Amino acid sequence: MLAAAPLPALFSLPRDTIEGAWRKAQDAVVAGARFEPRFFTGSEWQTVRLLADLIIPRDEHSGSATDAAVPEFMDFVMSEWPANQTSMRGGLTWLDRECRERYGQPFRECAAAERTALLDEIAWPKKARSELSQGAAWFTSFRDFVASGFYSSKIGVEDLKYIGNTFVPEWKGCPPEATNKLGVRY
Repeated sequence: MLAAAPLPALFSLPRDTIEGAWRKAQDAVVAGARFEPRFFTGSEWQTVRLLADLIIPRDEHSGSATDAAVPEFMDFVMSEWPANQTSMRGGLTWLDRECRERYGQPFRECAAAERTALLDEIAWPKKARSELSQGAAWFTSFRDFVASGFYSSKIGVEDLKYIGNTFVPEWKGCPPEATNKLGVRY
């Protein structure tokens, strides 16, 4: 149940669904209105926002996942992606259950050190204990979803210093320092 769709599945959604999700997420942020999730419950929403910012926190280069409206984007995509709603909800439930068993409270109410301890155990699926393998698989998918959302947002594109979609009057090829590093010539 926790086996989440691989990252390419996100991009198999119709392009207008992805673009529409970003448009709605950005409109919500620009309007400054309180966002009401369509898919996530109130407690899930708190967990998603917290977890997204643990994955991509604000730093000296850019804002966090929540600054980039990644949770809003995720909510819009999930509301249009019924085939993966069960795995998302199941993973969030697993995370809370695991924290309740270990620390007596849901993930969002745990101390920072407790959250980190659990995430460290599931961050690398090949290193995770077998009884945590489903949680590790879900977390990998969640982390990929957050990263995909962030690096396709305005903040994420700026963080990457992406200069694509720019007119190039003359292509001069790959810079020599890059081809030398790779040991290739053309």
